[in-house]
Order: sequence, then structure tokens, then C-alpha cells
Amino acid sequence: MTAPGGAGEPWILALDTATSQIVVGAGRLDGRIILARSRPAGFRHGELLLDEVQSLMAEAGLRRDELAGLVVGTGPGAFTGLRVGLATAKTLAHALGLPIVGVSTAEALLLAAGSPGIEAAPLDLTLLLPAGPRDQVIVRAGAQPRRLPSGTPIEADPATTLVAVDLEDRAPDDAVARGAAARDGLCAALLQLGSARLRSGQLDDAEQLVPDYVTLPRGITASSGSIEWTTDRR
Repeated sequence: MTAPGGAGEPWILALDTATSQIVVGAGRLDGRIILARSRPAGFRHGELLLDEVQSLMAEAGLRRDELAGLVVGTGPGAFTGLRVGLATAKTLAHALGLPIVGVSTAEALLLAAGSPGIEAAPLDLTLLLPAGPRDQVIVRAGAQPRRLPSGTPIEADPATTLVAVDLEDRAPDDAVARGAAARDGLCAALLQLGSARLRSGQLDDAEQLVPDYVTLPRGITASSGSIEWTTDRR
């Protein structure tokens, strides 16, 4: 996936590790994509993420000294993947002295799902994400994510279109297909949302930027340090 623009121009790096895929992308300051890459993480986010960033830069012919800012997906997502993505983005921002913005992965997925090719307006979409092996997280445009324990019925308006990400065999086939398409468009949506905030100066403090976890490691039940349990909002 590419956009016009040659080497020598400032660029933005986008990272997301909230889903089962590692997503990395480069874009111009106006949000146009230069190149996007994704690959299954397989619980190896920490091992694979920086390699994907380096491969992206090499393939697109991008230079580190032309990097102008970072965009990172903040979830909702599982503990390990989000921790790796946020820590990597924050470390790069600190080491290179670059601005950083966190963008809700759910908001970006809803934006991607409302793009041409999926027959639903963004406000008519309901996003479903996994929360461990049985529970789910439900997200509607303009609303906070809400955790649904296993077996809880989804009280969706009949006009709502379900978009299920990483829920193969746990959601209707058409919803899973929409989720796969939305995940394919995740990088473009992150760049669109993140570049707008970078241009307007709506930056995040890297030290205060925290992910939106949906699952924590067994035995961790409370906030501690930079670990925040943020999805239990009922």
C-alpha cells in the first residue's frame, strides 16, 4: 500500500499491537500512506515489532532523521501486545525527541470499517473484540468500550452492523469478514487520525500515555505503576 511522495520528505511512523497482527506503517504529514505492513504476531510482539519497523524503513527508503512523529494504537487489547507497542513507541519518542500521539485502536478500526467497500456508515457500526478466551469487548462510535462476559447477548439495534476482529468461530461469518477488512485498513486509519492531531499540536505526554487493556496477566488485579485496568467502566 503506497502513496505518492519521494524520499527526503518528513514522515510519520504508526504502530499498533492491539490485535493479533503487528501493524506498522509510514505516512506523510497529511496522513497519506507511504507503506503499510502487517503480520501475525503469534504472541511474539516483542520479538517481531522492531524488525518490522526496520524492514518497513528499508523497503520504503525512509531515513530515521526524517521521522517527524509517532502514532501508536492504544487499544483496547491484551496486556502483552499493548505493552510492547506502547513501550516501543514511547522509547522511540523519548530517544529521538519526537512528538507522539496515542490513538484508540477501536476508533481507528471503526473508521476503517466505515470506509468504501464496507456497506455501513461509521455511526451504524458496532465493534467486537476478544477479551481473553471467552469474553468480548463491545465498542460503539462515540461510546466507551464495555466488556461482555461470556454468554452475554449483544443488545444491538437491528440496523447496526457488527464488525468482529479476531473472533473467528466466535462471531457471525459476515461480522468476521468485516473485521478482517477493518484490520486491513487499520494503518491507514491510524495515520489519518494521528496525523491530524500531530498537525494541530494535540500531542500526548509519552510518560502519561497508557494503553487500554482488556486482559491482564493472571494474578494482576489492580493498577500498578504504568499498568492500567481501564475497561471495567460499567
